[in-house]
Amino acid sequence: MRGASSDGPSTRDLLCNAAAGASAGAIAATFVCPLDVIKTRLQVYGLPNITSSGRRSTRGLIFSSMQHIIENEGCRGLYRGLSPTILALLPNWAVYFTVYSKLKDLLESSENGEEQLSFGANMAAASGAGAATAITTNPLWVVKTRLQTQGMKTGVVPYRSVPSALLRISREEGIRGLYSGLLPALAGVSHVAIQFPAYERIKYYLAKKGNTTVDQLSAGNVAIASSLSKVLASTMTYPHEVVRSRLQEQGHAMKGVKQYGGMVDCIRQVLHKEGVPGFYRGCATNLLRTTPAAVITFTTYEMIQRFLHRLVPSEAKPSPDTPRHSLR
Repeated sequence: MRGASSDGPSTRDLLCNAAAGASAGAIAATFVCPLDVIKTRLQVYGLPNITSSGRRSTRGLIFSSMQHIIENEGCRGLYRGLSPTILALLPNWAVYFTVYSKLKDLLESSENGEEQLSFGANMAAASGAGAATAITTNPLWVVKTRLQTQGMKTGVVPYRSVPSALLRISREEGIRGLYSGLLPALAGVSHVAIQFPAYERIKYYLAKKGNTTVDQLSAGNVAIASSLSKVLASTMTYPHEVVRSRLQEQGHAMKGVKQYGGMVDCIRQVLHKEGVPGFYRGCATNLLRTTPAAVITFTTYEMIQRFLHRLVPSEAKPSPDTPRHSLR
């Protein structure tokens, strides 16, 4: 789908993208926070003794994990890390969708107005936006991971709030602490490099099948495209999330005690001690969390963005043949 103009997205378009992305991310994060807490703890520690039987179904593990958290920490425990998650997601999706749209417009201008941006160009735009977002928000994801797991450690002074956690980490561990897990987070750019091109292609196929444009796709079709692309990307790139969570969490330990010497050492240890299944610990829980989160995020994003484009007057009246700028 084309941009708002041949010169790329206007200030109005960029602001609409940022506002819609931030709003959609916050709504999705609140909805799936309990599953996010369980997923993070499974990645870092596992929950080996919370079920009564030896055989654990995914649903049983999730429910027993929730029950375990509620019994020991109350309902508040299910929402540990929600504040930094929202604080991270506001700039996360705002930066991502804005940079992604801008890069796509730049790449579209170099592809001589093709109807659909090539898969490779889509991957480049998604990767660039993902890298910018990871670097911008990494400190907040470190805080989020530690707040979600700190109730499982003894002998460690807990963080009182997001600001106090940021101050303590910077004081005790320096910049390296705030950016722990950045390397696997950057490796995780492969996730969006798969998800977004797949999302675009599925939307384009659904629009073509329905004899419409991607701007006019129904919320149901957007939900189908977002869920399928998310399942594909999550399954293919999940191991990096396990490595990232473990590296981010380990700094919240007794001074000088670190289990992993870095990303390569973490991969080696997990592979040696747990084998390949260790890299997929919590994957089923993650899919149950991320798939509805993706549906909520993308569908909400598209609907809010369309609403904002109707609400906010354009800077210059586009020609009748030029559709409004949208996440394509």
